[in-house]
Amino acid sequence: MIYISIDSLDLDLLPHQKKTVRKVIDELNGKAILADEVGLGKTIEAGMILKEYIEKGLVKKSLILVPASLGFQWTNELVSKFKIENIFFNRKGRAWDYFDHQIASLDKAKRNDHAQILKKIDFDLVIVDEAHRLKNCDTLNWKFVNNLKKKYCLLLTATPIQNNIEELYNLISILYPDLYGDLEEFKKKYVAGKYLIKNTKNLKEKLHKVMIRNSHADTGLEFPERKIYHINVKLTSEERKLYNKVSNYVKTEYRRRKAGRLSILNLLTYQREICSSSFAIMQTLAQKNEYSPSLREIYELAKGIKMNSKIKEVLNILGKANGQVIIFTEYRATQVYIARFLEDKGYSTILFNGGYSSSGKEWVKYIFQRDKDVLISTEAGSQGLNLQFSNIIINYDLPWNPMKVEQRIGRVHRLGQTKDVEIYNLVTANTIEEKIIKLLYNKINLFKTIIGNMEDILIKPDKVKSIEHDIIEILAESDSEKEIEEGFKNLGNKLIDNHPDKKNTLLTV
Repeated sequence: MIYISIDSLDLDLLPHQKKTVRKVIDELNGKAILADEVGLGKTIEAGMILKEYIEKGLVKKSLILVPASLGFQWTNELVSKFKIENIFFNRKGRAWDYFDHQIASLDKAKRNDHAQILKKIDFDLVIVDEAHRLKNCDTLNWKFVNNLKKKYCLLLTATPIQNNIEELYNLISILYPDLYGDLEEFKKKYVAGKYLIKNTKNLKEKLHKVMIRNSHADTGLEFPERKIYHINVKLTSEERKLYNKVSNYVKTEYRRRKAGRLSILNLLTYQREICSSSFAIMQTLAQKNEYSPSLREIYELAKGIKMNSKIKEVLNILGKANGQVIIFTEYRATQVYIARFLEDKGYSTILFNGGYSSSGKEWVKYIFQRDKDVLISTEAGSQGLNLQFSNIIINYDLPWNPMKVEQRIGRVHRLGQTKDVEIYNLVTANTIEEKIIKLLYNKINLFKTIIGNMEDILIKPDKVKSIEHDIIEILAESDSEKEIEEGFKNLGNKLIDNHPDKKNTLLTV
């Protein structure tokens, strides 16, 4: 039974949230991965669990680790909704042992000087938001949280698996290190080769003992519809010339670097930036100390382009929009270009990026909601923010990781949204961006399934380091458009294979 009177908190928990709280406390002994789909209220569930444990006298000291930008949001919710006292958002890492309940950024807490103090404290409950940051057991994030003294522990993430099943194992091992034995034993029992899972029934039964995942369908609520619009954008002759120059440079340079075993990381950046805007790649090249003749030519071509074709489509969308609009881009140079262009056209805009402090980000959200037409955000705005007062998203450029797109959409398609959500994807025609859409979004049916099946994409880590790496390899090593198409077809088959007759199945959690 729920110990706290919900009425006394003036808080209406939804049925799936009540069920989650009961299961964590009554069945899972306070150790669980809360993996609800984006927008279903994991923070509320964690707050209710914390509150009940406090009221029962079982939690007297807690630590809540969050992204820095979400510290004020967590503090506000725990104080206003759950009436938790003696709670402190420790932004500067001071007086760790003074307050009973502390909220801090994981990045701040894991620093050696702070970590040495925190590791000595006996915490009754540790909560980690955006816990997919603990997916790699070789990182300082994982080692820090794993070494904290804690009686109870909640890990919150909508994406417990992003690349491979080892990530899920690493999360579980923080809570229950002996549940599956060591990693090799786990893989031997459940990994069938490539990205297929065997003994699926047994694996899911064990997962139910440590993880709770509610889908939108599980809630019984009527969620607003997602309306998806893929808009093909035709490049101008100048933009096409620039795109071809970048693609040829990437192909040539990739082969040279591969032969010399050199890094190809900035080649990935060039290929992605050119599908965003000429301003993005121009800024990157402007920061280089020296140019090869090819890069100098690319820079001059980019510098000569004053308006990109995508921005015209943005104007068309804004002209029809009934409400405030969020535009996402991966690049700050593109972000600034969009803002300046729209301001010149009479729209009031505000920028959101990783350069703001946590209080600054809350301020941006407040100002946008109060009196701005358009929020232009980098990926910094795709996690943790609640923006359901808006219902229109423009993906000016698309990440090559579909999980990131879902995180963007989750900012508005969440509990509290009353309107249908409109999502506009701007896709440059006859470019790599168009192929990405076909591969990652149409093939895996992203926009119809609402992330529930996204964990079906399991990539063999020793064969495929990342989707991005595979894509750049296909582009660089193909000698014709036909070979590129064939490469993408093979990659698509490798990423997902849901044939019902398969003996071994892909994991859905």
